[in-house]
Amino acid sequence: MKRPALLLLFFSLVSIFTLQPIYAQKKSTIQGKLIDQSTELAVDFASVAIFNEANTQVAGMLSNENGGFSFDGLAGGEYIIRISFVGYEKYEAPVSLNASENKNLGTILLKPASAEELDEVVIEAELPDMRLGIDRKVFNVSQSLVSEGGSATDLLANVPSLSVDMDGAVSLRGSNNVRILIDGKPSAMAGSDITQTLQSLPANSIQTIEVITNPSSKYDAEGQSGIINIVLKKNVRQGLNGIITASGGSYDNYDGGISLNYRDERFNYYGNYNFRKSNRVGDGFNKNTNLLNNGITENSSENSRKGNGHSGKIGVDYNISERTTVGLSSNFSIRDNNRSEYLFYQYFNQPDLTGTSDRTTEQNEDDLGYDVNLDLRHDFNRPGENLMVNLSYGKSTEDGIQHFNQVFSESNQPDDQRINNTSEVGINTNIQIDYVLPFDEEHRLEAGFRTSIRNDDEEQISDRFDLATNSFVRDYDLTNRFDLEDIVHSIYSNYQNKITDKLGFQVGLRLEQAYLNTVYESLDPSTPEDERETEGKLDYLRLYPSLFLTQELSEGEQLQASYTRRVRRPRGWQVNPFINISDPMNIRMGNPNLLPEDIHSFELSYAKFWPSITFTSSVYHRRVNDGVESIRASVNEETSATVSQWYNISRNDATGFELISKITFSPKIDATANFNAFYNKYFGSEEHNLEPTDGFNWDANISSNVKITNDLTAQVRAQYNAPKTMAQGTSIASFVMDAGAKMDILNKRGSIMLNVRDLFNQRRWGGTTSTAQFSQEFERRWMRRMVTLSLSYRFGRSDFNTKQRDRNQEESFGNDEPQF
Repeated sequence: MKRPALLLLFFSLVSIFTLQPIYAQKKSTIQGKLIDQSTELAVDFASVAIFNEANTQVAGMLSNENGGFSFDGLAGGEYIIRISFVGYEKYEAPVSLNASENKNLGTILLKPASAEELDEVVIEAELPDMRLGIDRKVFNVSQSLVSEGGSATDLLANVPSLSVDMDGAVSLRGSNNVRILIDGKPSAMAGSDITQTLQSLPANSIQTIEVITNPSSKYDAEGQSGIINIVLKKNVRQGLNGIITASGGSYDNYDGGISLNYRDERFNYYGNYNFRKSNRVGDGFNKNTNLLNNGITENSSENSRKGNGHSGKIGVDYNISERTTVGLSSNFSIRDNNRSEYLFYQYFNQPDLTGTSDRTTEQNEDDLGYDVNLDLRHDFNRPGENLMVNLSYGKSTEDGIQHFNQVFSESNQPDDQRINNTSEVGINTNIQIDYVLPFDEEHRLEAGFRTSIRNDDEEQISDRFDLATNSFVRDYDLTNRFDLEDIVHSIYSNYQNKITDKLGFQVGLRLEQAYLNTVYESLDPSTPEDERETEGKLDYLRLYPSLFLTQELSEGEQLQASYTRRVRRPRGWQVNPFINISDPMNIRMGNPNLLPEDIHSFELSYAKFWPSITFTSSVYHRRVNDGVESIRASVNEETSATVSQWYNISRNDATGFELISKITFSPKIDATANFNAFYNKYFGSEEHNLEPTDGFNWDANISSNVKITNDLTAQVRAQYNAPKTMAQGTSIASFVMDAGAKMDILNKRGSIMLNVRDLFNQRRWGGTTSTAQFSQEFERRWMRRMVTLSLSYRFGRSDFNTKQRDRNQEESFGNDEPQF
C-alpha cells in the first residue's frame, strides 16, 4: 500500500476514535430547547455557546430541527449560556452545574428582534457543514471551498460516502447504482443521462446534498445503494436579496451567475441564472491481449470535453392563506458540447492489422432542457398534518453530429471515415401527492401516490465513406431508431409509533406497477416491412416493504436497525442496442432484454453526539438479484476488438461497515473523516461464461477546515480508493487531494476564494479485465489539476421570517429525518 493511503487511513481512524474515551469519562450535562416566543415554533440552527467564569468558550453547537441542544462531558462549576441567531434578541443566563449533574434548562423563549435592529444585521452565522441522522447525511456544501468554480460533479466527488468516476458516474458505498434527485424529484429536464446535467450544473447553485443509504417506503424504490438528493438554493429572506458570483480557472474554465429573491408577506419571487464555460482535459491508455492468438492492440488517448452552458430557475410562491401555499417554478438548461478525442493504436501479432493507426473523433451536440413545476402545500388545523401536491412536466432534446477519421500506416488496411447524426427527445411527467397525519408527537401516518412517465425517442443515421464511389454511403447496420416508454405507478403508506419511551418503529409498504416498453426499428429499406420493428416489454407489479426500529440509548445517542426492498430499473442507454464505435477496438452496446434488479438491504446504525464530536457508524448488507453488469462478452480473433454489453448476472452480495466522524478541535479547527469497507461477492453467470469473484474493498477520506483569522479560512481534503473487485476484473487504487482558501471582504458581504483540485495531478481511474479469451488493462484521467479563483458578493436585507423558514425546511426532501 502506498504511503498516502496509509496516512489517510491512519488519520481517518484517529479522527473517528481518539477522543471518544475522553468524553465518555465525564458525566455532567446541560440541555434545553429553543422556542420562538411569538410563534411558539422551534428555533433551529441557533448558535448556543457555554462560557466559563473566565469568559472563555468551552463548548458550542447549533440547535437541531426541534430547537434542542445538549452539552455532555462538562465539569462542575459556574457557567454562562449565550444564545444568538439572526432575527432574535441575544439571550444570556448564568448556569450552576454540580459534578455529575444532568441540568435541563427546559424551554427557552427567544424574542424576535425589532425591525430597526434587523435592518442593521449582517449575517455571519453559517449552517453546519454536516448534519447526521441515522438513515442519512445532510451536507451544507456552500462551505465546500475546494469545489468553488466547479460543477455539481466536482461537488459530489467531495462528499463523504460518494465517489465519481471519469465518466461522471456517481457511486455510493462502492455502488454506482444510485438514484439521483434534484429538489426531491427526478430531473424532468435531464433526459436519459443525468451525468450530463450534473457536469453542466454549477456547484455554487447548490445549497445541500442529502445522502440516504436506506430510504423508507415513502421514497421511490429506485436505486440499489440509496438516494442522493441535490437541493438547489432558494432564498427565504424578506425584501430584496441576491448574490453575484464569478470564477475563472485553468484550461479556460469560467462561470458566473446571479441569484435574486424578493419576498413580502404574500409572495416570494425568486430566480437565478448561471453561465458555465467548461473544458475537461483528459488522457488514457488501453491494452487488449487476445489470449487465443497472443495478438496485442495498444492505444493511448488525448481528449477534451468543451461546452458552454446556460442554466437557470425562476419561480414564485404565493401564500393563499396562513396555511396554504402554492408555487410555480421552471428550470431551464441550454448547452453546446464539443468533444474531441485522439487515439493512437499499435498492433502486434494481429492477422488483419499491422503497424499503427491514428483516429480522431469530433462531436458537436446542442442540448435543450426545461421543466415546469406546480407545487401546493396545505397545513391543517392539527399541528403537523399537511398535504403536498406536485405536478411537473419536462422536455429535453439533444441533436449532435460525430465525425470519425482513422488513418492506417499500412496500405493493406483502408482508411475509415464515418459521420453519425444523432438525435434524442425525452419527455418526463410526474404527479405526486403526499399526506401526513400525526396523532401525537411520536405517532403518525404517512400516505401518498406517484405516477412517473418517461418517453425517449432516439435516432442514429450513420454514413461511411466508400472508396469505390468516393462518397459517403448510408450504413444501415448502424442506422436505426429506438423508442422507450418507462411508466411507474406507485402508492405507499408509512406508520410510525413508539413501543416504549425509548423504542420506536416505522413500518412501510410501497406498491409499484412498472412498465418498460421499447421498440427497436431498422431503417434499412431492404428489410421487409413486417420485420423492421423489434418490440420489448417489461411489466411487473412489486411490493417494497420497509421496517425501521429505533432505540434511544441516552440523550444524543441512538441505535437503529432497518430493512428495505428496492429495485433498479434498466436505464435507457443500457437497453438501447445502438452500437457505440467511438473506440472500434472496444465496442459498447445496450441490451433491450434486461430485467430489473431486485435488491434487499439491511442496515444497523449507531449515532452518538458529544459537544465537539459527531460520530455515526453503520453495518450493512446488500443482496442484489439479477444484477446488471457491463460484460466484455466476446473478442474478434482477427483484430482483438472486444464487445461490451449489459447483462443480468445471477447475484451480488456486499457486506460492510461505514464510520463517519466530525471533530471540532477548537472554534477555529475541525475535521471530518469517513471510512467505508465492504466485502463484495459476485456469483458469476454460466450463461455468459462469467466466473464467480470476490474481494475486500475500502475507501477513506478526510477534510479539515482551519479559520486562520476572522476573515480567512482554509480547507484541505484527501480521498483514497483502494483497488476494487468488479464483476469482471479489478480497478486500480487512486489518491486525490484538494485544497482551498476563502477570504471575506466588504464587511463579509463579499468573498474571494482560491482552490486547487487534484493538487498532485493524479486523479485516475482504471483497472484490469480478463476472461479465458482476452485480457485488458486500461487507465483514464477525466480532468487534470485545476486552479480556480472565485468571487462572490451578497446584497439585500438579512432578516428571516422564522415561521416561513420552518415551513420551507419542512418542505425539503429530508423533512422526516430521525430526530435526536
